[in-house]
Amino acid sequence: MRFRSRLLLSLLLAPLLALAQPGPSSPAEAAAPTAPSKARELKPTPGLSLELRGLIRLLEEVHFNRDKVTPASYAEVIPNTFKALDGQRLFLLASDLQEFQDQFPPDSLYWNLATLGRLDAAFTLHARHEKRVRERIEWIHRRLPGDFDFTAADAYEIDRRELPWPADASAADTLWEQRLKFELLQEILNKKTLDEARTKISKRYDRLQKNLDDIESGDVAEIFLTAIAGIYDPHSNYYSPDSYDDFSINMRLQLFGIGALLSIDEDVCVLKEIIPGGPADLSRALKPNDKILAVAQADSEFVEVVGMKLRRIVQMIRGEKGTKVRLLIQPADAEDAAVRKEIVIVRDLINLDSARAHAAVFQVPSIDGQARSLGVITLPTFYGRDSRDSQDQNSATEDIKTLIAKLKEQKIEGLVLDLRRNGGGLLGEAVSLTGLFISSGPVVQVKNYAGEVKIEEDRDPAVAYAGPLVVLTSRFSASASEIVAGALQNYGRAVVIGDTSTHGKGTVQTVIEMGNVIPQLARKGQIAGATKVTVQKFYLPSGASTQLKGVVPDLVIPSVDEFLPIGEQDLPHALVWDEISPSLYEATKLPPEALAVLRARLADRLEHLPEFALLKKSIARFKDRQAEKSISLNLEQRRAGKVADKAFRDESTATRKTLETTEAYPFTEFFVSPPPAPRIKAEKNPDDPASEENLDEEEAEADSDTRYAKMDVYLRESLRILEDLRALRSPPRVAGEK
Repeated sequence: MRFRSRLLLSLLLAPLLALAQPGPSSPAEAAAPTAPSKARELKPTPGLSLELRGLIRLLEEVHFNRDKVTPASYAEVIPNTFKALDGQRLFLLASDLQEFQDQFPPDSLYWNLATLGRLDAAFTLHARHEKRVRERIEWIHRRLPGDFDFTAADAYEIDRRELPWPADASAADTLWEQRLKFELLQEILNKKTLDEARTKISKRYDRLQKNLDDIESGDVAEIFLTAIAGIYDPHSNYYSPDSYDDFSINMRLQLFGIGALLSIDEDVCVLKEIIPGGPADLSRALKPNDKILAVAQADSEFVEVVGMKLRRIVQMIRGEKGTKVRLLIQPADAEDAAVRKEIVIVRDLINLDSARAHAAVFQVPSIDGQARSLGVITLPTFYGRDSRDSQDQNSATEDIKTLIAKLKEQKIEGLVLDLRRNGGGLLGEAVSLTGLFISSGPVVQVKNYAGEVKIEEDRDPAVAYAGPLVVLTSRFSASASEIVAGALQNYGRAVVIGDTSTHGKGTVQTVIEMGNVIPQLARKGQIAGATKVTVQKFYLPSGASTQLKGVVPDLVIPSVDEFLPIGEQDLPHALVWDEISPSLYEATKLPPEALAVLRARLADRLEHLPEFALLKKSIARFKDRQAEKSISLNLEQRRAGKVADKAFRDESTATRKTLETTEAYPFTEFFVSPPPAPRIKAEKNPDDPASEENLDEEEAEADSDTRYAKMDVYLRESLRILEDLRALRSPPRVAGEK
């Protein structure tokens, strides 16, 4: 998974490249670096100072954990900011950390922040980080043309998140000798000559330098204010105005724009993908790999965007529904690079349908040899409406209700609700969605700081689906997902399947726009950010919190997730687990003997099915890799490792493809809107590390135009368990089913 691989990488550096064969080269041919740019002096604005004081006031007055934080707790703010700036501990020094901890002792830091709104510390830390990065980039450009020994027996520790920062400049140089050898080896093994590797790495750090130039005062404040919020709990943070816009889009799954995905390639904005049905698609004027050189609003002058920050370009292209945006492009298929073309597009509402709920009907063999039609609904997030009158916005509950109706038309005999990758969303959607499967009753209890408990319940007696139900979860299922899974488990309405527990996020956040807290900002017409604050805790109808412990499934399937630090208990300052009194609800639990039968059949399949043998081999290999804290910098050892990796990958791929051919369940997909057209994507670059040969199994499946993999081991087993459940008992009678 992308998430798993990124756990080992610095946010400042390019992803690791796949391994390949080297070629001959000479160091004299390395590309000359770009001239270093000078550091700018960023300063806090008066508005940011007001927002800082507003944030601290909100945390002290509203946060659920407010009594646990004192001025002494601010000793963590400087280290937290260091971690945010330099997560892999490559640029900053231990001496820098000690210097700033001495300069900004916690009591003094607190009073300067809370009473004076002074953000000096934030900008001082940023300036030092920027200085260290620019110095290191200059060092890299001086060092790259030199010689490197790839025959020694040394190694590089990839994941440096928990390691100390280099003690001083000399220790940092030693670290970077290893880092450069590591990066060069990655490129050499990816079929680059040494000179080509030097050139690519040089350009990589030129881009990093350019990224520094794009940082603005609001970005600096966002990192620092989030570090302050982080001493209260891991889910409170500050959003800059730009980040808040992105957050709002994710919750609504809608925006106004042209319907295109953009990226930056060598300082040029490139169109990578066109969303089917959006203005860019309907205009037929744009194609993947077109380069956007300038943007204009309606009849205004063009503004050149070459070298501009991607977020700024996106903001210029987004706009109100019905307004015009003009793009000056260099067509991807132009034979002459000097060709320019002006495109006029009318902005419209873009539904991000790729993130909406979707479904399928699988044909699953039963014990009696017949194929049973079993449904699956996958919900990526609990998206919803800003208000009741926002009828044009997407709603997870309404989408799932629509999909259930479609699946019932197909005469399904059971349903899987797949929440494996659902990290949460809107609480109201979780409550109403649970109500689709129960007649009425409490869904979640919410307790505030004062100990007051409010019960959120489903009051609609109508039931959209009353048949056999399985909820599929993972360690990535969090918050609203845990509410739904836990409530349906409490009622005995569903059998929960997945990792040993879900994520364990049992807290409630509210997002407060700073303009509503600080009237001065609104009066001055300044655009303010927002603060997300943890204000309550979740409890299931049984009274058990989902915090830390999550939802423990009825049946567990082995997973590599168990060996990753991705649970709530792995986060700093996570709130504790506790219980409150249960609410009143009627449950019809699955008899213990029936659950024992399901577990026995699962155990038998885990022992005998070839797909689980493949899964166990992958888990064992993953555990071995997780135990490796460093990677060899010896070329021949890396080549040998590459051969072994390829052999394992080829064997696994061959086994998986054989299983797909012989064992895959036929399925038909269903969507809440007309079936989406195939995505209009740019052609893959065979030299790109994200090319097909370098994708892992899950990513390769996700890159196809179907939403469901042919050999999704966990989904297949959930369907088999669902069939076992169907055979054990007839669907329960629930009053009011539609």
